[in-house]
Amino acid sequence: TPRAIETLEKVDFLAVEDTRVTVKLLNHFGLKKEMLSYYEHNKASKGNLILERLLAGETCALMSDAGMPAISDPGEDLVRLCYQNGIAVESVPGPSAITTALAISGMPSGRFCFEGFLTTQKNGRKLHLESLKNEQRTMIFYEAPHKLLATLKDMLDCFGDRDIAVARELTKLHETVFHTTLSGALEHYTENAPRGEFVLIINGKAPEVEEYTIEDALKIAQKLVNEGQSTSFAAKEAAKTTGLKKSEIYKLLLG
Repeated sequence: TPRAIETLEKVDFLAVEDTRVTVKLLNHFGLKKEMLSYYEHNKASKGNLILERLLAGETCALMSDAGMPAISDPGEDLVRLCYQNGIAVESVPGPSAITTALAISGMPSGRFCFEGFLTTQKNGRKLHLESLKNEQRTMIFYEAPHKLLATLKDMLDCFGDRDIAVARELTKLHETVFHTTLSGALEHYTENAPRGEFVLIINGKAPEVEEYTIEDALKIAQKLVNEGQSTSFAAKEAAKTTGLKKSEIYKLLLG
């Protein structure tokens, strides 16, 4: 975006996930900037170095290779470090796989939960999924290609065969969105080796609907009549609660 380009022009240095990736973007816009490598395995040492320079009055832009920095990204540690030391942080909005995938998933989007990456440990992964077994909101996960099959199998075992939208390489050249079921996705990627980064959007658990019998409806209506309500009102309220026909409840009350 224009704001992102302006930010890159103005800051003193960049903290980037991979200098080889970022330099392509800088070259495209004719920019020359000092780049400091900052990623998962050096975030502790480099985070303190970046903090020292910021405290000394310099400005820095944090960049990821793809997606929004600090979302399932070591940048969240750097942001927290800045707040703990009184350094102001601004967000320069860019693409985010969470909302991009949700928007094209066809799943309910009014309420959702983001679960990030599942652990590589089998037991830990299963425990995580078990904790979501009764989650009714749409669920969003990130997954790497080499772990996709194991994750899909564990999801199928835990959740049952729910609908899923599998979004791959979002906003990139080979973007695809695959609407299917968990069993369908497992079958497809068993036959076709997964490639690229994945976002999995899964339907939450359907709310349980209580089944009422006509006897239940009659008890509800009779209680209202006993409390002084009219037969018609009691039948109407019992019908609302149970989903059964008012006329049938009314007849039983009279009989």
